Amino acid sequence: MSNTETRPAETVCGARTAEPPRPGVEVLPARSVPLGGPRAMTVRRTLPQRARTLIGAWCFADHYGPDDVARTGGMDVAPHPHTGLQTVSWLFSGEIEHRDSLGTHAFVRPGELNLMTGGHGISHSEVSTPRTTLLHGVQLWVALPEQHRGAARDFRHHVPAPVPLDGGEVRVFLGTLAGDTSPVRTFTPLLGAELSVAPGAAVVLDVDAAFEHGVLVDTGDVRLDGTPLRPTELGYATPGRTTLTLANEGPEAARLILLGGPPFQEEIVMWWNFIGRSHEDIAQAREDWVNSNRFGEVEGYDGGRLPAPALPSVALKPRGRVR
Repeated sequence: MSNTETRPAETVCGARTAEPPRPGVEVLPARSVPLGGPRAMTVRRTLPQRARTLIGAWCFADHYGPDDVARTGGMDVAPHPHTGLQTVSWLFSGEIEHRDSLGTHAFVRPGELNLMTGGHGISHSEVSTPRTTLLHGVQLWVALPEQHRGAARDFRHHVPAPVPLDGGEVRVFLGTLAGDTSPVRTFTPLLGAELSVAPGAAVVLDVDAAFEHGVLVDTGDVRLDGTPLRPTELGYATPGRTTLTLANEGPEAARLILLGGPPFQEEIVMWWNFIGRSHEDIAQAREDWVNSNRFGEVEGYDGGRLPAPALPSVALKPRGRVR
């Protein structure tokens, strides 16, 4: 998904209102971001924000829906560019048609991973299909390390099998968890999974102590290592843990997205749909979107492409994991 804000900032801020967690766990609230237009979707963004820019190499997390497409019109994002990142599309309900400048024509469906690599540059469009009634899911970005920032365009599709847990179930779409490993390549060690936790159950996960982790709550009121998390909140757990405990004290199953990776040590500049290391990187990417064929053409989309917003009047500054 594009960041279709017409005046995008290099980072975003969110006021912290949750109760103080125990040491090592942060609660990151979401902020609502309208994607433009009178009938456009509004997403809930938990990364990036003032308290934290990245979790591992995960640098962007939008959570949307359930969105009644009869009321809002659903998703219709015209061809737009990406550099320096991988996009991860994951749905809970609905269906999205994907087209990109590799020539890929694919569909995003619930429980199926679509991962697109836009290192040096790629463009794509995303449109919810006519048979979609409720659109509900997450859009995630992964920052590419400097060594691979100019990686070639790529697209991967993977359908992870559900893995039963004591008290729940997991689908591992990136990395390794609960004895299951995704075959999809990433450029830094990563973990990405959808978890369900049964009512009244507690799931204990063995995790890599070198990773920091984030738990995004879709449904249910849960506790991450004893810290309460409400729907739309993202709980952050510091490195050094060998287990994570997710307890569901509610009457219905809880659904969560678990993200993880070793702390990303590089500073990045993130603006609109680009990730670079300097203001100059971003300015060049924007100029290339306007004036060159760096990003290729998307065939089959009915309409023009997204125009690039104007750059801010001040230079964009690199940011690390925590501002």
